[in-house]
Amino acid sequence: MPATVRIASSTVELDAHMAVRTRVFVEEQRLFDGSDRDPWDESALHAVALRDGEVIGAVRLYALDEAGLWKGDRLAVLPEARRTTTARELVRFAVATAAALGGGLMLAQVQTPNVRFFERLGWEPMGHPFEYRGVPHQRMSIGLARGGRLADVWESGAALSGR
Repeated sequence: MPATVRIASSTVELDAHMAVRTRVFVEEQRLFDGSDRDPWDESALHAVALRDGEVIGAVRLYALDEAGLWKGDRLAVLPEARRTTTARELVRFAVATAAALGGGLMLAQVQTPNVRFFERLGWEPMGHPFEYRGVPHQRMSIGLARGGRLADVWESGAALSGR
């Protein structure tokens, strides 16, 4: 049964979104000490994937500029839901939401073992892999509803480096 994906609609859902991220990025992967929260959380849209009323996945998305450049990040799915379509549903929701809000291009930093998953969803690698917090990542992009390809955005420095 597919998860229901939506923007967190209450403080309870927002807290559950953050709890999923903490479980995955702090406790499981040890990418962060204590919390993965940062200033982007203030302006981000926080999406949740729910199954039977429980939040089982999360992703956040936010505009990087007023010209239609968006970022999707902190995609996290609880271990017990990883053999489902939850991650795919969250990514597709983030892309559709950014497009609906006028986005032209969405960027992400993807852990290298997940690159093929993103490629199957229409994302393209940008540049070479790099390390973020000691873990290999790949910058990726996907064109949104406006359709314009801005493949050189990241390299030109228009996007915020390291985000």
